[in-house]
Amino acid sequence: MTETNCGTVAVVGAPNAGKSTLVNAMVGQKVAIVSAKVQTTRQRLMGIAVDGTVQLLLIDTPGIFQPRRRLDRAMVKAAWDGAADADVIALVVDAKTGLRGEVPDIIAALAKRREPKYLVINKVDISVKEKLLVLAQAANALLPFDEIFFVSASTGDGVPELKTALAGRLPPGPWHYPEDQLSDATTRLMASELTREQLYQQLHAELPYAATIETEKWEERRDGSIAIHQQIVVERDSQKAIVLGKGGARIKEIGATSRAAISELTGKPVHLFLHVKVRPDWGDDRSLYNSVGLDFVD
Repeated sequence: MTETNCGTVAVVGAPNAGKSTLVNAMVGQKVAIVSAKVQTTRQRLMGIAVDGTVQLLLIDTPGIFQPRRRLDRAMVKAAWDGAADADVIALVVDAKTGLRGEVPDIIAALAKRREPKYLVINKVDISVKEKLLVLAQAANALLPFDEIFFVSASTGDGVPELKTALAGRLPPGPWHYPEDQLSDATTRLMASELTREQLYQQLHAELPYAATIETEKWEERRDGSIAIHQQIVVERDSQKAIVLGKGGARIKEIGATSRAAISELTGKPVHLFLHVKVRPDWGDDRSLYNSVGLDFVD
């Protein structure tokens, strides 16, 4: 029998470094939502990639930043929990922002970890090439990384080489998931994530990231279609008006685009019903944390 390898790669970094885009690129299919909005990823999600006889379990974590409220603390906890017991840690750094912001603190925390650590400098396609080596040297001075890669997750440049290198560090063992499985996320969770992605993409500058999607009902109909009722939870009446749009036009567009994406995900016709609810204190609602895959933290 052919010997196989399988292991976990924790993909960590500051918000908006391109972690989800990188995970999607290595999997070869979308398993995590992306947007230009900072802190789009909230919970730990796993993308499952294959490189030859190796199965890579890619843990896509929320961006690590200085938390200010309960939701922030839950997201940062999810990020570090995702890195727990990983076989390899891949730190993704935005080539344009470099070592500013939270990155030095993340590197300092990683220095205490025993796992092999790779530095992945992302977005090289939109960065000044002459500064990339300087950035790599500065980061390596803070923490000697096992390997350094320059990639563009959005174009795919350098991604196959990174994927193969990560695969080479994973231990022998049987695959944990079937060959055709791409993520550990449930279909219901992915459906709510796809709707949240549309919120961010269509209302990027207008809607704060503290909105969430709650699935109220999921019905498999006899005709093979799925009826999904989702609640968009916002904090203020003004945000509700933004989501609805003039004459309900915006929420219709969000619903139409999300419905098409969910239909592609499930391979079935989808009837999507969206409702907007104002809940000023939703960030302290334990049940909502459970529904979006986050731990409720004090």
